Amino acid sequence: MESKSEQNEWSSGVWAHLTTVRQQSPLVQCITNFVSMDLVANTLLSAGASPAMVHSVVEIPDFTPHIHALCVNVGTLTPDWLPSMKTAAELASKLGKPWVLDPAAVSCSGFRLKACLELVKLKPTVIKGNGSEIIALSSASRGHTKGADSSHESTDAIEAAKSLALSSGAVVAVSGAVDIVTDGKQVIGVHNGTKMMQKITATGCSLAGLVAAFLAIDSSRVLEATVSAMSVFGIAGELGEAMANGPASLRMHLIDSLYGLDETTVLKRVNVTRLG
Repeated sequence: MESKSEQNEWSSGVWAHLTTVRQQSPLVQCITNFVSMDLVANTLLSAGASPAMVHSVVEIPDFTPHIHALCVNVGTLTPDWLPSMKTAAELASKLGKPWVLDPAAVSCSGFRLKACLELVKLKPTVIKGNGSEIIALSSASRGHTKGADSSHESTDAIEAAKSLALSSGAVVAVSGAVDIVTDGKQVIGVHNGTKMMQKITATGCSLAGLVAAFLAIDSSRVLEATVSAMSVFGIAGELGEAMANGPASLRMHLIDSLYGLDETTVLKRVNVTRLG
């Protein structure tokens, strides 16, 4: 059980991170899928960050050195996009800029799985996926290539997430009913969010972008920054659902709630526990 002082520490940390994102407006390059671009960009803007949806391989050598963080999502992966993703990731790693890998639907094809394994070798700061994606990627990283189905909960993926974190050097974040964040040793649970968010496409992609923005302003504390981003997004979802009639209006209220989050609400609603 988390002590009150520990819970207060998490809450004040979440608010400090959000405040810093709003003050610094970090530039986040998002090489993400066609379905998610709009919501990812609007999520970052409403949180106070500056999104840049720059994905052309010819622009990356000029543009990527100026960013504060990178988010790579393989949701609508094509052979044309993979060189952009790899070039940007290599450059971010070389320049010491944090970057997030979202291995969306990693096990749906051999091409996608191979691409994600190649991206993992480029040392992402955070790997963020759902339970099935993390189990599949962790398994493939150990030489097993059988894909996972989509029925896994985040808590099913804890051991796979710890293993992937240790083998890749990344902090691994697993979204689900309880979001899990681990560096391979510590395991933190984020209990904010709402089930209806799963009925809106690109909420997971948007969360990955938000994680990148929080890493941009606190890259030395990767686990804590990731927990803060997941908590903020979950709280915005809870507030949005209270005003929504269904997924379409939740999408609107989610963005509005993220934009309007205040200190009292954040400190009251953060629900973070240490699971291991």
